[in-house]
Formats: sequence, C-alpha cells, structure tokens
Amino acid sequence: MQTGGIYVKKRRSFLKRWDAPIAGYLFISPWLIGFLFLTLYPMLLSLYYSFTDYTLMEPISWVGLENYQRILTEDDKFVQSVKVTFVYVLASVPLKLIAALLVAIVLSRAVRGISFYRTAIYFPSLIGGSIAVSLLWRNIFGVDGFFNQLLAMVGIAGKGWVSSPDTAIWSLILLSTWQFGSAMVIFLAGIKQIPADLYEASSVDGANRFVQFFRVTLPMLSPTIYFNLIMGVINAFQMFTSAYVITNGGPMNSTFVYAIYLYERAFSRYQLGYASSLAWIMLIMIVIVSAVIALTSKYWVFYESDTGGKRR
Repeated sequence: MQTGGIYVKKRRSFLKRWDAPIAGYLFISPWLIGFLFLTLYPMLLSLYYSFTDYTLMEPISWVGLENYQRILTEDDKFVQSVKVTFVYVLASVPLKLIAALLVAIVLSRAVRGISFYRTAIYFPSLIGGSIAVSLLWRNIFGVDGFFNQLLAMVGIAGKGWVSSPDTAIWSLILLSTWQFGSAMVIFLAGIKQIPADLYEASSVDGANRFVQFFRVTLPMLSPTIYFNLIMGVINAFQMFTSAYVITNGGPMNSTFVYAIYLYERAFSRYQLGYASSLAWIMLIMIVIVSAVIALTSKYWVFYESDTGGKRR
C-alpha cells in the first residue's frame, strides 16, 4: 500500500508539473498548427521539389542539383531579374526609411489634430499592396495620366513613365516610398522613447536642431532603424504585385523583378521544381543580405546597455 501511495504521489507530481506547459501549448496551438502545416510543411515540400523535375504534367523525377546548376550558369533571365531586384532594393529601402523618419519627426510634435494627420499619412500603407492602388498608379504615370497633365500646365512635355525603360523601375520605387506608413509608425514610437533630458542637455551645450538630429536622435533611433532596415529589405526582395500589375516586367525587362520571374516559371510554364529552386535561392540571398546588415550593425547600432563604446 505504501509503495502504491508513493507511486500515486509521484504520478500526481508529474502531471502537476505538466499542467502549465500543456495549458501553454493549448493556447498557442492555433498558431502552432498554422506554422507546422501552412509554413513549415510547404517549405520542406518546396525544398524537396527544388531537387526534382516537377511540371504538373509529368511524374516527379529526381534531378539533384541540376536545377540550381542551370539557374546559376545558363539562365540569362535569372541574372536580369537579380539585377533589377537589387536596383529596386538598394533604391527603395533607403528612400522609404528616409521619408518615414522625416515624417515621423514632424508628426512627433504635439499640435492640434495630430492624430488625424498620423492616420491620414498611415492610410496608404493599409492599401499599398492592393491591385487597385497599382492600377491607379499606372494611370497616374501613364501617357495621358494625371502627372503628365500637371507637367503640361507648366509647359513640360510628359511621357509614359511606366512604359519607358529608363523610368519604369523608378515609378515602382516611388510607389514603394509613398507606402512608408508602417516604418513611420515604428519610428514615431522610437522617437517617443527618447528621453527629453538628452535634448535639454545638448541645448545647454549649445547644440542646435541640426546637431541634435545627428548626435541625439539618430544614435538613439539606431535600433529602430536597424529593425526597419531588415524588414524593408525582406519585403523589397519579395515585391511582386506592383511590378506585375503596373508594368508586368516592364519594357525591355526593366522591371522584371525576381518574384515575377519565379511566378512566370511556376504558373506560366508550370515548372514547379525549377521555381522551387528559384524560391530557395531568393531565401539564400535574403539571408546573406540580412547577415551582412547584422554583422555591420555593431558599428552603427547603439543600445542603452552599451558601455564604453562596446556592445554587450
């Protein structure tokens, strides 16, 4: 009986220890199920497909690294799409961050009706990725678009900005810059966390607004800039809707971004194995660029825990 009582106590103690973890897993189970079956499983399946010749019309056949070899050595469209994508990333991300930061600084001031202004400026980001906005943007910068009508009022002859090889990619970059609302909100939250004592102390030392911006605001916002930079790079690499709807690859492939090429291989040619290889190469490119940013962040990102110029 004593042995049985000890066994019951141990069993109760064991179950009691698992009460809290089980409750926690039950609470996160909707997200966990979604992650396992809607994210992890498709990723692993696409990794398998990337080593196969999978066209939907024929049985799957294992080809090993053949897809990757063809992409890196024989595919001219891959090279073009990478070039266009890097131009888009290198131009759109900094411009968006600069616009978001400047507007966030203006909106951080306590003026009447500031909540309305913040909402109005953030609103384009809510609808930014929609097809309707892309169609509207195409009409604005078309040959007979609103932008050319404004130029005609001052005697300047316009052109088809989205149909010209020289300006098509910049119309997409401008659209991306216009959609800075999400980054602006994050910058605004970061600005609110900067202690006012730092500005007061710098004013006593004779610093003007310009000096305060570079000596106080930017260093204190560097973690926020770092976060927005990483997220901006990831989103820019995956840009698809605007390029596809506005220009569909653009004149002379000037807006033929990587996501459009991946889409073309997967859903126009039905080469799903080849497209899976392209998707994993995109992931590798994003990881490499993010790793470079992370490794260099120690030279320009500062945290409150930093002491003596060294990071913890």
